[in-house]
Amino acid sequence: MTLVDGRHSDRRRWLGLAVILAAQFMVVLDVAIVNVALPTIQTDLGFTQETLQWVVTAYAILFGGVLLLGGRMADLLGRRRLFMAGLALFTASSLLDGLAWSEGSLIAFRALQGLGAALLSPAALSILTTTFAEGRERNLALGLWGAVSGSGGAAGVLLGGALTSALSWSWIFFINVPVGVLVFALAPRLLDESRAGLGHRHFDVPGAVSITGGLMLLVYAMTRAVQNGWGATETVVLLSVAAVLIVSFVVIELRSAAPLLPMRLFRLRTLSGSNLAGLLLGASVFSQFFLLTLYMQQVLHYSALQTGVAYVTLTLAVIVFANVAQALVMRLGVRPLLTGGMLLATAGLVLYARLPVDGHYFWDIFPAFLLSGIGMAFAFIPMTIGALAGVRPTDAGVASGLINTAQQIGGAIGVAAVTTIAATATSGYLETHAAGPGTGPAALTHGFQVAFYVLAAIAFAGAVASAVLIERKSAIADAAPEGADAELALARAAA
Repeated sequence: MTLVDGRHSDRRRWLGLAVILAAQFMVVLDVAIVNVALPTIQTDLGFTQETLQWVVTAYAILFGGVLLLGGRMADLLGRRRLFMAGLALFTASSLLDGLAWSEGSLIAFRALQGLGAALLSPAALSILTTTFAEGRERNLALGLWGAVSGSGGAAGVLLGGALTSALSWSWIFFINVPVGVLVFALAPRLLDESRAGLGHRHFDVPGAVSITGGLMLLVYAMTRAVQNGWGATETVVLLSVAAVLIVSFVVIELRSAAPLLPMRLFRLRTLSGSNLAGLLLGASVFSQFFLLTLYMQQVLHYSALQTGVAYVTLTLAVIVFANVAQALVMRLGVRPLLTGGMLLATAGLVLYARLPVDGHYFWDIFPAFLLSGIGMAFAFIPMTIGALAGVRPTDAGVASGLINTAQQIGGAIGVAAVTTIAATATSGYLETHAAGPGTGPAALTHGFQVAFYVLAAIAFAGAVASAVLIERKSAIADAAPEGADAELALARAAA
C-alpha cells in the first residue's frame, strides 16, 4: 500500500466514525427530545394522563429489551448490514411518528423506532471497535462516542423545546429523516462489512427469547409500578416473571455451545465493573433529566423553549470536558477517571437536591449543571472504553449491546424508582403542611429533593464499584487477548 493509499484509508476510517457518531447522536437525542413535547402531544392527539407515558415507554421497552440481541445479530449477520437495517427502520418510523394521527398510531410507531435503535446502536459501537485497534486510536474514537452519548440527552431537551415552540411536535421526529437518509447513503461508501470470526453461524434462540422477553417485561413492569404501586399484585407478578426469564437466560448461556452472551466476558474485571457503573450511571443520568425538566417547568414555570435553553450549560460542559477526559484516560487509566467522574456526578446530584422552590438559574442551577456535565464527561468516556477493554473482535457486537443494555435498563429502573419516591415525598409534605398559596410548589420541590438525594447515593455506589472492581491501568493495557489481531483481520475480511 502506498503512502497516499494509507492516508486515504485512514481518512476514510475517521469519516466512517463521523457517520456512526451521527447515527448514535440521533438515537440518544431521541430518548430525551420527546419529553419536552409531551404536553403538546397530549393536547393534539387526545392522550389521557395515563396513556401519555406510553409515548416514552413503547420506545424504551423495545430499545432496552432488544439491545443485547441486536449486538449478537451484528456479530453473526454483519455489522454494517445490521447498522443499515436498524437505521432504515429508525428513519422510516421517525417519519411515521411525525405523521401519527392518533394515540395508538404514535405508540405503535414509537415501538418500531425503539426496535430500530436497538439494532442500530450496538452495531455502530461494534463497527467502531473493529475499525480501531485497542489503544490510543480506539480510546480517541470512544472519547468522541462518549461525548456524543453524554451530550445527546441534554441536546435533545434543548432541540425539543426549540422545535416544539417554533414549529410543532411533529418536527422532533421529522428532524431524524434527512439525517437518517444522509447517513444511510454514506454508510456503504465509508463503512466496511465485518462479521465475527467464528467457526459457526448458530443462533442461540432460547437465549435470545429469554433475555429479550425478560428485559422487555422488566421495563414494562417498572413503568406499570409507577401507576399501580410496587406492592400491587400485577407489579409483583410481572417482576417475578421477568426475574425468572433473566435467570433462565443465565442458565441457558452457561450450557449453550454457541451462547448469545458468552459468560466468559464477565471474567474481565474491567468490563464487569464498567457495565455495573453503566447501570448505575444510567439510573442517575436518565432520572436527572426527568426530574430537572419537571422542576424547571412545574416549579419555576419555564416554557418548553426556556427549559431547552437552560440545558446548554450541561451540554457544553459534556462536550468540552469529553476531550479532556479522552486525554486523561490515556495517562491515568479507566479506574481513577471513572471513579472521579462518578464522584463529580454525585456532587452534582447533591447540588440538585438543594435546589430551592424559588431557584435562580445562575445561582442555583448553573453551578449544578456545570459540575454534573464535567462528571458525566469524565464517567462516560472511561466507562465505554472499559466496557470494551480486552474484548475479542468476535464479541464486539455483544459487548457493545451489553453496555448499551446496562445504561438503558438502569435508566428505566431509575426513572420508575424516583417517580415513585418523588410522588411519595410530595404527598407526605402535603399531609404535614397546611394548605397555602405556595404549598404546591414547595411540596413538589421537596419531592424532587428527596429523589435527587437517592440518585446521589446511586451514583456514589457507582463510584465505589468502579474503584473496587476495575483493574489498574497496567492490567488494561495488557487486556487484549491473544489472537485479537488475527481475529480482527478475519472479521474485516468477512463480507
